[in-house]
Amino acid sequence: MRPFLRPLAVALALLLPGLAPQAQPAPDQPMDSRLLQRQDLPYRFSRLQLDSADGQRHYQLWIGQPQAPAPKDGYPVLWMLDGNAAIGALDAEQLKRLDPARVPLLVAIGYQTPLRIERNARTLDYTPRLPGAAVQKDPLTGQPSGGAEAFLELLRERIRPAVAAQVPIDSRRQTLWGHSYGGLLVLHALFSRPGEFSHYAAASPSLWWGEQAILAQTQGLAQRLKGQQAQLLLMRGGSEPANPRGPAEPHPERLARQLENDLQGLPGLTLTYHSFDGLSHGETLAASLGYVLESLYSQP
Repeated sequence: MRPFLRPLAVALALLLPGLAPQAQPAPDQPMDSRLLQRQDLPYRFSRLQLDSADGQRHYQLWIGQPQAPAPKDGYPVLWMLDGNAAIGALDAEQLKRLDPARVPLLVAIGYQTPLRIERNARTLDYTPRLPGAAVQKDPLTGQPSGGAEAFLELLRERIRPAVAAQVPIDSRRQTLWGHSYGGLLVLHALFSRPGEFSHYAAASPSLWWGEQAILAQTQGLAQRLKGQQAQLLLMRGGSEPANPRGPAEPHPERLARQLENDLQGLPGLTLTYHSFDGLSHGETLAASLGYVLESLYSQP
């Protein structure tokens, strides 16, 4: 955002009712990397870089290894999408309170940019292919979309082995967390390959995207889950809209509740729904990441 527009945006947020809670971060907002500089954390961070198969997207991974010795079977892993934003959202004090017996390896999958969000790359990486679409453009950004399968292949075939070569990991205890488009990818990963992770944490998933195409992917999930166990944590801010550009809805949680009902009682799937009262879409990013750490890895 141009400097002279920022005061106007702030003024509008203050003056227009309902605008402030839905305000999105400025596209040029820098990454908050202060956590990586701290010396008082029970983690030490290293970095790993790699490129997409077509060489068009450039990834930056931050690997947070616990100071606690690795368990016999390796560390559980918390894979965090939008890694640049996730690093800034981690609470240093919460990391200090994690249960030493369950403390996870933290892997933030970001992009080689000083920005908090790399919009074009994530638009492609986090959105599924729509049936019958020869050319697929994103409704919000106008950028190419539909690269979710290629990204998940990259995660399985290159990212995960590269991390495992540096730090011992427990393949049976792996969590995938994502927010917004990242939450959409988490759901796509669960519906298309339910055995890849033990926990799927989808925060504020963009259920509206592609005319709600993700909801159709629940069909046949019971067969794909056969013999496997997966846990889904579905999270949403109580003050976020159903669609960032659609008309206001009297029941903005409708799609999330519909998804909850569709999946409830499915053999092999444990589903938990959590709403963050009063939080906007943007505020739910940090809140959901903290909730995952609290739920899965904190001391009883």
